[in-house]
Amino acid sequence: MTYTYVDDLVKADDIPENGITSRTVFQDEHLKVVLFEFDAGQELSEHTASMPAVMHFLQGQARVTLGQDAQEAQAGTWIHMPARLPHSLYAKTPVIMLLTLVKAGKCDPESAAPAR
Repeated sequence: MTYTYVDDLVKADDIPENGITSRTVFQDEHLKVVLFEFDAGQELSEHTASMPAVMHFLQGQARVTLGQDAQEAQAGTWIHMPARLPHSLYAKTPVIMLLTLVKAGKCDPESAAPAR
């Protein structure tokens, strides 16, 4: 059995000045995991994803719009989005976010552990 080990996602790259970077950390037939780094003031305009996704904020503060709702995110914020939910992100400070995309038809939601 193989596995992927990343010692420290936060120090993996430097946040770009006046920009956004993204780097695929892991990808297989079930998941795609992407590390995003945003400088303060950078944004992703409204868009949708064809598959469910999870945003996990590791550093910084951002405003995230999910459908019609605006939410504040900071280190530790975790957001699950169903497929095709319109969303956007504005980085208030430098932000590091881990995005996990769940590839369609590969996850059985009934077998997932309930939130506590």
